[in-house]
Amino acid sequence: MITKEATPVAPAPQAADPAPPRPKKHRRAWDEVPRWHIYLPLSIYLLFTLIPFYWILLFALRPSGSTSLVPWPMTFDHFEKVWTERSFGTYFENSVLVGVATLVMTTLVALAGGYALARFNFKVKRAFMLGLLCSQFVPGALLLVPLFEIFAELQMINSLTSVIIAETVFQLPLSIILISNFIKNVPYSLEEAAWVDGCNRFTAFRIVVLPLLRPGLIAVGSFAFVHSWNHFLFALMFLNNQDKQTIPVGLNTLMGADSVDLGALAAGGIIAAVPVVIVFAFIQKWLITGFSAGAVKG
Repeated sequence: MITKEATPVAPAPQAADPAPPRPKKHRRAWDEVPRWHIYLPLSIYLLFTLIPFYWILLFALRPSGSTSLVPWPMTFDHFEKVWTERSFGTYFENSVLVGVATLVMTTLVALAGGYALARFNFKVKRAFMLGLLCSQFVPGALLLVPLFEIFAELQMINSLTSVIIAETVFQLPLSIILISNFIKNVPYSLEEAAWVDGCNRFTAFRIVVLPLLRPGLIAVGSFAFVHSWNHFLFALMFLNNQDKQTIPVGLNTLMGADSVDLGALAAGGIIAAVPVVIVFAFIQKWLITGFSAGAVKG
């Protein structure tokens, strides 16, 4: 009897493993808010912020006596008047000198003090830090009389040096705290490696640590410059001669007892604001990085 061989049957193909389920996208409250709910308040805030600047620009560029809401015909007579007749060129030079000197002195002293607080331990360290913080709650107006007496004894009244010293002293507490926290974020092992290679402490700091502190130094220096540029009280109390005054005091002279020259005042305000705007436009990247890094304890 002849039997027929059974034909091998191919196994049925197995179904492919189902794809794992995709994780559900987490919806944030931000995604559920309509865009106009965000843009509308921001637009209103921007409008109220820009209107005063436009108003100043309008008074500075339109002719005297004009009531037009558009600065046309445009004139620069107000700028020429405050720069030449009102001695704003001298005020500008004095403000630049005070601002730059305060920036340099504040940065150097804060760098030394911040390094000491970040790298050394001493008994009164906590008390010293507490004193720095508490000094921020003391208004400068309370110290005008003792400062005036001190500068009078040193024969520094009516000198830009007195304003520079006063501005530097009032900027140091916050600057030291920021620089100290920024240095704490730099690993101590980097300095130790430099010491092993033969560097002393100062050389290791200059080569290894100082380049990493650029954002913090720019933040501290810019804050000191802007504060000294805009500060009115010290220059008013310690400077008497007109050729020693700074821009904030010069703006005050444009406001008389019976009348105010709005065109000249607006032009002087623009002259005072433009350098600060230019400085912040160039350093805003490092400024944000410096303040955020200096506010975090390492």
